[in-house]
Amino acid sequence: MTMRTPILAVCALVFAAGFMRAQDGSQAGPTADLRLRIVPTTSSNRHAPPAVAWLDPIQGTTALPFPSNGNYTLLQKNRTFIPHLQIIPVGSSVQFPNADPFFHNVFSLFEGKRFDLGLYEAGSSRSVTFSREGASYIFCNIHPDMSAVVLALATPLYAIAAADGLFVFHGIPPGHYRLHLWIEGVPQPVLDGLSHTLPLTSAGLDLGIIKVPIGRPDSNAHTNKFGGSYDERSHSTY
Repeated sequence: MTMRTPILAVCALVFAAGFMRAQDGSQAGPTADLRLRIVPTTSSNRHAPPAVAWLDPIQGTTALPFPSNGNYTLLQKNRTFIPHLQIIPVGSSVQFPNADPFFHNVFSLFEGKRFDLGLYEAGSSRSVTFSREGASYIFCNIHPDMSAVVLALATPLYAIAAADGLFVFHGIPPGHYRLHLWIEGVPQPVLDGLSHTLPLTSAGLDLGIIKVPIGRPDSNAHTNKFGGSYDERSHSTY
């Protein structure tokens, strides 16, 4: 699968000392703050692409529970998935209601959870349980411009990049972690190469700068659920 791939530089991985404070203002123990920024290297890109960073505990570090709100939805309306990016705990189910006055066919056959919900009409809904950690790229087999991403994680220690590409983590318990990044449009092998094992302490840590030059293929390039190209009927009024 080919996704949109801007030229990026990932920089400023800076860890600073911090302390978690309870609601009454008292200190609950030493923690670390994490800051991370992704920066497009081309001046034509005003905003960084959608991106998520998360920390998996390793080497005896206590894993924190990831509470589920039990209600996750990717709405189909105006030939758009809302929201475009959905982050859920592994094992959660996502509803896919159709609020358009025509059929949709939601599918994901590339990475993460593989499924095909088939054709279903306006006013109906179907659901998918995401039992595998990672990113699932969601499309509609009728409307090629529709796309979304469901990112299933096993850890609550994640941050979504702001419009300027800045991630901010607050109050990370000291320990050993593996840092992971998902950046829309960046191939998985490149993302895997950005993964780092980190010893976090309240003393802080600075990892410096990481640059990632990526080419720019045709935008919106992906296949239909049969692995072929969308035909002219995909661009109809429906």
